[in-house]
Amino acid sequence: MDTFLTLVGGFGALADWTVLGFMLGGFLIGTFFGAMPGLTSVLAIALLLPITYTIDVVPALVMCASIFMAGMYSGSITATTINIPGAPSSMMTAIEGHQLMKKGFGANALGHAALASMIGGSIGAVLLMAFMPLAAEISLLIRTPGKFSLVLFALVVIIIVDRGAIAKGVVATLLGIMFATVGIDVLLPIPRFNFGTETLIQGIDIMPLVIGAFAISEVLIQAQNWNAASGVADPETKGMKIRRRDFIPPMSEIRRIGFVTYVKSAFIGYGIGILPGAGGSMAAFVSYATARGASRYPEEYGKGSREGIAAAESANNSMCGGAFVPMLMFGIPGDPTTAIVLGVLVINGLQPGPRLLEHQADLIAPMFASLFLSALVLIPLTLFLFGPYFVRIVSIPKGLLYSAIAVVALVGSYVATYSIFQMSLAVGFGLLAYVMRRQNYSTVSMLLGFILGPDLEQYLRRALSLSDGNPLVFLTSPDSLFFLLLTALFAYMIVFRGRKKSAVA
Repeated sequence: MDTFLTLVGGFGALADWTVLGFMLGGFLIGTFFGAMPGLTSVLAIALLLPITYTIDVVPALVMCASIFMAGMYSGSITATTINIPGAPSSMMTAIEGHQLMKKGFGANALGHAALASMIGGSIGAVLLMAFMPLAAEISLLIRTPGKFSLVLFALVVIIIVDRGAIAKGVVATLLGIMFATVGIDVLLPIPRFNFGTETLIQGIDIMPLVIGAFAISEVLIQAQNWNAASGVADPETKGMKIRRRDFIPPMSEIRRIGFVTYVKSAFIGYGIGILPGAGGSMAAFVSYATARGASRYPEEYGKGSREGIAAAESANNSMCGGAFVPMLMFGIPGDPTTAIVLGVLVINGLQPGPRLLEHQADLIAPMFASLFLSALVLIPLTLFLFGPYFVRIVSIPKGLLYSAIAVVALVGSYVATYSIFQMSLAVGFGLLAYVMRRQNYSTVSMLLGFILGPDLEQYLRRALSLSDGNPLVFLTSPDSLFFLLLTALFAYMIVFRGRKKSAVA
């Protein structure tokens, strides 16, 4: 009953006009960044991270949740209109949506994407709220050796799902862990790796790493790829005339897709969201493949399948709810966006874990409510109010856009800490991330290594201290053994079974 009342209080918090304004503002920002090819909700939250220093934690988290949900949907806008996914999770939508666009059903495809996103996002948020108390109780059963093995499991999963580039994923993750060791020791009040300078004693803040890895490196990548043609509006969208009623999917098409497809895809997306590092791309792909295998109309896939759009969009928006579970309970982000939201929590002095839900649930309940309401307003806001205008976002000159992002990134990295050193670090990390991305090293793995590295070290040292230095404690502790076996099983299924299937094919 207490949990139910807390959740109701979360919805009540959104009745405050200030908080509601942050939610709607975050929704529009998330839609804008998600609809622009090359920009993502991760970049939007990274740029807005400095603002969270100056506002309360509730509106900050509410804004992040609405950016997350809106950004996940809006990637389908450019995926459908110009065949360029606004976000990686919209890849499957691009395959089917643009085919419908070329047949003259672009608005219809966007309508199906919005409807599926609304259903999937709502179900994901409800599952998050329904099972969070259970997740909190389960997390209390995990002791120190188990926490180490759980963090190790998360890091291994993050590395092996990184598009098969395991060696590069290991390097990027270790790089992040290495950066996290600079500053004060996690258990003892002594400085380390400061090279005799007082500046490095304060350590490396998450802010410059996030802004450098996701904002500055993106500007450098876009600057390298920029040409005169990229600053001109796409002719397909320039002359496009879309009426609001064109966005409404006919009931006959919704029945043809089937309510089961929406719900099943939402559960798949939520389940994949719980896995650390899996993200919306994997959720959309698995759901799309599952729907195609069970479809009564498989011949339509690849030629403009509305069922394929529904499956992919329902799953990637439902993933948003699942991704918050490991982040809030264990401090393990489910995807890059929740990794930055974790930074917002830490900045505001909130420590992830079961105690967070027990003692500070009133602060995170509005975030759950925002996730749910953001899914519900997808139809009225994205379709009826702004739908015809959103498809023209891509006509904004790229040179002007990325110049503004560069200025905001640099100013933001300074005003967040008022430190020239931290701002310089943001530039340095931006250059490093640019080189890494050009060489196909994952900056997401580096960020998650930076976030999870201190926990990995802390639980390892504590577990060894409690067992008088006996490493067998990780095998004799049931919770630790469970996660180690889960790690081995996951690695076997993805790496070895995957390679075997590829060899057979």
